[in-house]
Formats: sequence, structure tokens, C-alpha cells
Amino acid sequence: MAGRKILIIVENLPVPFDRRVWQSARTLHAAGAQVAIICPTGKGYTERYELLEGIHVYRHPLPLDAGGALGYLLEYGAALVWETLLSWKVLFRHGFDTLHGCNPPDLIFLVAWQFKLFGKRYIFDHHDINPELYEAKFNKRGFFWRLMCAFEWLTFKTADTVISTNESYRKIALERGGKKPEDVFVVRSGPDLTRVKAVAPNPALRNGRDFLVGYVGVMGDQEGIDLLLDAARHLVFDQGRRDIQFVLVGGGPSLAALQALSETMGLKDYVTFTGRAPDQTLFEVLSTADVCVNPDRVNPMNDKSTMNKILEYMAVGKPIVQFDVTEGRFSAQEASLYAKANDPVDFADKIAELLADPALRARMGAFGRERVETKMAWTYEIPKLIAAYKNVRP
Repeated sequence: MAGRKILIIVENLPVPFDRRVWQSARTLHAAGAQVAIICPTGKGYTERYELLEGIHVYRHPLPLDAGGALGYLLEYGAALVWETLLSWKVLFRHGFDTLHGCNPPDLIFLVAWQFKLFGKRYIFDHHDINPELYEAKFNKRGFFWRLMCAFEWLTFKTADTVISTNESYRKIALERGGKKPEDVFVVRSGPDLTRVKAVAPNPALRNGRDFLVGYVGVMGDQEGIDLLLDAARHLVFDQGRRDIQFVLVGGGPSLAALQALSETMGLKDYVTFTGRAPDQTLFEVLSTADVCVNPDRVNPMNDKSTMNKILEYMAVGKPIVQFDVTEGRFSAQEASLYAKANDPVDFADKIAELLADPALRARMGAFGRERVETKMAWTYEIPKLIAAYKNVRP
């Protein structure tokens, strides 16, 4: 990669908070490329420009955290203006031969079009399937869903190379996007084992109880936290389990509503919401947990998506309970038990099954850790990322 000059654009999360983008950028830099990133401010990252580990990071503000159609229009419109202005700034200040766009949204092709006129190459890094994401968030299709499909198609047509996060996404690139097989590369979001690792457990997190069930992730409408609370209510009140503490790590647009729901259900003393937390707290929760959970609803979006939390649970050797989805089963295999689709009672029963069997928990946790160490860590994805870049010549 020596001599290559790369510009990465990501709109939905700041860097280095977006771990996949930051891992990719560090990998490309270590391989000899010059790397610049354009991203939003937020999550505690307020500097408009930083040089981090030799990588140029340019951040821009966003008007709001969008929630409806008008909000998304304002957010995406503002992001496109900033991305365009900062791309030209990077071009004149550092230069770049390849633009690497990370969705959502599927609109960065509008920035790429400008620079393709000057011979720049475009790599599309497919993080989310936006038509399915729209349907999962709003439970409908209609005009905006069709618009998402059009943006996705234009994105694929603009891209010289596509990076897919799993085989399900690769199939979409080939079938819906019409890409040639040789131009689509699967690069999974494997955990960096130098960062994701067990730490000393923190017994205080158990709130005086025997068992801890841990969750790490976004607090949003489509993450199924309401189903997890239903499962907790079943365990605590229907089964009389007063020996389980649930600790949920993460922030998001639904955090306050979920905290209120938990209190309404009588679970305030049994469910701890940490909000967005530093890595030390996150890894303490994972290291203390007896079982880790992923309550993402079964829908077309979640069925085809690889959830980073699953691989992080496996990296610290924890058994998992999740609903049965295609990519979740591929990732975890024997490290997880699989509940019936969107059934909180069965989800609760699977948690109880694991809590009752320490030997099973140990076997599943060891399997998950070994699978990450030998097959799914970020080190195994590095050659695939470099191969995707070698597929586009400046």
C-alpha cells in the first residue's frame, strides 16, 4: 500500500469510536498508505481536526440526532455538505487516489461522483442494508423505502469495489447491486484481541445477586431491549428468580424510554443501565457476566447482519443467548443457545438453562474464544481488506 492515498468517509459515528472504521484505517496506515478520515463530531470527540496515530481525522458537526423524515433530511443534507467541503480540503491538503465510503446512509456516492470525474476510485464499505433498516425502524415500506432501494442501487453502480461485512451482504451486492463476483470482498468486523480481552471481574456489578446477565450495544428501537426486559420480568416475577442481575451497557435514542419501561415493569432493582460507558466498564461487565445476550429482533435486517457484540462476547469467552438469525448463528455457532423468534419466554428459558449448568457455560465460552482466536479476529480480515484495495488501481 506504499504510495496510496486514501480518504475514508463515515457519517453515522465519529472516529475512533467507530471501531470497524478505525481498525480499517489503522490497518491501511500500517500497510504504508496515507489515510484521512471525514466523520461527525460526537460521543466525546469534539476536535474538528486531529492527527491520531498518523491518521488525519477531520470532524464536522451535525444539526441533530435524526428521528423522523424531516430530521433525516436535515442530518443527511448537512452531512453531505460537510463531506463535500472537507473532501476538497483533504484533496488539496493531502491528496487522495481512493475514496472509501462507509454507509449508512447510502448517499456518499454523491460525493464520490465529483471525484470520479478526476479519475479517483470509489470503494463502498457496506455496513448496513438500508432498505431493510428502514423497514425495521418504521415497520413499513412506501415512498422512502423505495428511495432507499434507489440509493442502494446507485451506490453499487458507483462503486469500483464493494467491501461486504458478511456473505449475506455479499449476496445483496451481487444480486441487487449487479456487481461482479471478483469486485466484492467479504471483510468481517472481527474484534481486535489486543483491545477486546477479559479484565478482573467487578463483583459490585452483581448488586448482591448470584448471577449477572450482560448486554452491550445500542439502545434503539430495533435492538429488541424491550424483549429482553420481558424476558427479565418472566425470570424475576413468573419464575421467582431474585438471584439474577441484568446489566445493559450502551447509549442510544431509546435509552430514557427503556429505563422508564424497566421501572414500570418493576425491574428497576434488577436491571442496571450504565448508558454509554468507557471500555473499562464495558469489559468489566463482560468479564463479570455469567451469560451475555443479544435480543435483536428476528427481521430481514437482523437476519442478514453481523452484530459486533456477538464477537466481543466470544472474545471474552462468554456463552450467549440470542434469537435464531442466519448471521448470528454463523458467527457464534456452538457458543450460543438460540431462542424462538421474538419469544421472550423462550429467551428467558435459555438464560435459565445456562445459569443452571456451569459446565455448559464453560464449554460454550471456550468454544467461542477459540473460534475468535483461530478464525474471526481482525488479524484474519487484514489480508482481505488489502486485497480489496489492490483490486482498485489509482
